[in-house]
Amino acid sequence: MAPEADRAVRVYFAAPLFTQAERRWNRELARQIESELGCTVVLPQDICVGGKKNAPRHFAQIHHTCIEGVKSCDAMVAILDGADADSGTAFEVGYAYALGKPVIAVRTDYRKQQERGTNLMLARGCQAYVSFLAFNEDVAQLGAEVARKLRILLRSRR
Repeated sequence: MAPEADRAVRVYFAAPLFTQAERRWNRELARQIESELGCTVVLPQDICVGGKKNAPRHFAQIHHTCIEGVKSCDAMVAILDGADADSGTAFEVGYAYALGKPVIAVRTDYRKQQERGTNLMLARGCQAYVSFLAFNEDVAQLGAEVARKLRILLRSRR
């Protein structure tokens, strides 16, 4: 299903979000994608329930909010770095795939696994890939490449 013409494209940003470094990098890349594409990037790390982030008593609502974020997005950007991709990100990729949402995998980690540097189930669940090895730290350039791939995927769905 193509995004409606009268609303901004929504991109769900599935990524590890547990360290300051991850959170800052996620935010920087999300801003670059928004700037390049003129879209809204949904960052799950910003979910706040009852004035708190990640409070155990709000886990059910956080889970529900993430599920709704995937359902309502037009596309997903999934960061698949690490020796094994983040389990929450893997779940979100699988869910987006099941819903028929286009997923762009981003991998900056130069360690290799089965296919395209990651687990084959994740690799096969993504419709596009951006391999941007860690030695190139230009987040603006990475954001431009992700936005370019998003444009192609979203155009093909119209």
